[in-house]
Amino acid sequence: MNRRRNMYISLTAAVLSGCLVYGMYKLQRSHIEQQETVAVLVPKRFIAAGERLKEDDLAYKLVPQAAFADDMLVVKEQAEGLETMMPLGKDEPILSWKVDRYLLQPRSSESTFQIPKEYIRSISNGIRAGDRVLLYASGEELPSKRLFAEAVVVASVKTSGNVEIDNVENPNLLSLADGNKEQMYASRRDANGMIDYLNLNLTEAQWLQIDSMCKSGELKLVVAYSPESLNLQRETEAEQP
Repeated sequence: MNRRRNMYISLTAAVLSGCLVYGMYKLQRSHIEQQETVAVLVPKRFIAAGERLKEDDLAYKLVPQAAFADDMLVVKEQAEGLETMMPLGKDEPILSWKVDRYLLQPRSSESTFQIPKEYIRSISNGIRAGDRVLLYASGEELPSKRLFAEAVVVASVKTSGNVEIDNVENPNLLSLADGNKEQMYASRRDANGMIDYLNLNLTEAQWLQIDSMCKSGELKLVVAYSPESLNLQRETEAEQP
């Protein structure tokens, strides 16, 4: 009887010892994997270009440390609300230059309005989609004035052929998303084309003010590039909840 009890005790001790060794092995392996991998943001589904990223669209995926790149997004709160500049595949690490921090789409309180050509007196040829511009009212017999205290976002700038004005080889928006101010400046210098169509993101009150002021022809708009465009990323992030 004692021999059988001792055998059971020895067997139990061996099983417990094996479980302890296996548990230590799994713990050490998990620790090593955490040290050698980085959690990056990926979409849970295919996301088409132009979609706004939502929290439900995002998940984390571990990638090897050797495969990690500095332009991979790792903070969900920073990615939520951004627009995709190109399609994103499911479980594909989200790169900073593939999303747009500048919200070309109007906010919930805004709409995109095309400004009639007869409403414009002059427009800076250096503006591009994603910029912020200042609007001034100018008339021959009436004093000039600034319309709004805040700058407004340019949704698109196109030629008479309905082609977006930009540098094809070095697009301005990609330079903006990458935070490369030097390349953004070069893109503006190299891009050619006369601006024929200007679309702005405006509130209803802003558009009604412009329309009522300009339709008589006594006052027209002067559209000026604003240096606030360089700080748009920081301001947009501050606006997000």
